[in-house]
Amino acid sequence: MSTGTGTGTAAEDRVFAALANATRREVLRLLRERGPQPVQALADHFDMRRPSLSEHLKVLREAGLVSEQRSGRQRIYRLEAAPLAEVQDWLHPYERFWRDRLKGLGDLLDRLPDDDQS
Repeated sequence: MSTGTGTGTAAEDRVFAALANATRREVLRLLRERGPQPVQALADHFDMRRPSLSEHLKVLREAGLVSEQRSGRQRIYRLEAAPLAEVQDWLHPYERFWRDRLKGLGDLLDRLPDDDQS
């Protein structure tokens, strides 16, 4: 993922768009916790029709967040974590920014006199 000041690449945009949806994040959580799953096992978890879930899975596939393997008539989905590592790399400077800000606030609070009026 690009860390420049311009807009992200198309691949970055697909990953962030995929992660912006709660259903797709839940699919990723299920795959992380339970391992590879057939479509029907994933569909059983959601209160939606299978075509709707298939659309979410398509978005996740196009973002590289899941892969699909056919096993007979079943489609098995598996989590692909590499794009998530790229998201973490993109977020890291912001984490550092806030950690530095909070440390500065902590230092300032430590320098303030205690106002014990008990």
